Amino acid sequence: MNLHYRVEGQGDTIILIHGLFGSSDNLGLLARTLKDNYKVISIDLRNHGKSPHTQTFTYHEMANDILTVVEQLDIELFSVIGHSMGGKVAMALTALAAARMNHLIVLDIAPVHYLVHRHQNVFAGLREVANRTVSNRSEAETYLAQHIIEPGVRQFLLKSFAKSENVYRWRFNVEGLIANYDTIMGWDELPPFQGKTLFIKGQGSEYILPEHREAITKQFPQAKAHMVANTGHWLHAEKPETVNRIILTFLQRP
Repeated sequence: MNLHYRVEGQGDTIILIHGLFGSSDNLGLLARTLKDNYKVISIDLRNHGKSPHTQTFTYHEMANDILTVVEQLDIELFSVIGHSMGGKVAMALTALAAARMNHLIVLDIAPVHYLVHRHQNVFAGLREVANRTVSNRSEAETYLAQHIIEPGVRQFLLKSFAKSENVYRWRFNVEGLIANYDTIMGWDELPPFQGKTLFIKGQGSEYILPEHREAITKQFPQAKAHMVANTGHWLHAEKPETVNRIILTFLQRP
């Protein structure tokens, strides 16, 4: 799998991995902060952005995709930062390349199987647009609004609605994501990773809860935790300066 990616800056390598429905641009504010002191690789996961579409979508496969990029760029040691689904990909990478990972930073996700279906309305909106002939983003948003109330969510999704061969379409693989949703929400327990690990939680988010503590400490015994006040699941977009400062402090700690 040859993923699309962008490389910026020089120094020790940091890989940024976006979440579900996202792309390499989603952690752009963090990339702009890090690239002054690090080589930053922003990646489009399979079925997202400009990367290829596939029918299979496991965390092992996605982690192996990341490792392929690392090998292509001849990188020996690296750190990984992942948000939401991208955080799970980052965690899964520890089972493949633990000895090569300097730091693991996970933004608002736990290494657990989530039982709550959180995206029915999103998938309904994506299908609504996909089944129409749409000539611009404004028209696409009108169809999305039939299913998705939050303007911010609609705008986030529309970042991946682009013109290709004179036709507007979703960059991510809508039907592939729907077919693999249980896998995306699921999780296979990992061997303990003894490396430097930081979990950053949005205070108002339900993706990391007290009942997840046991699973986190079992799989990541050295993990530290930091909560960002007055933020939700999109903490890095809601309080970028705070989140960036937390990440830099952790990366630079002796």
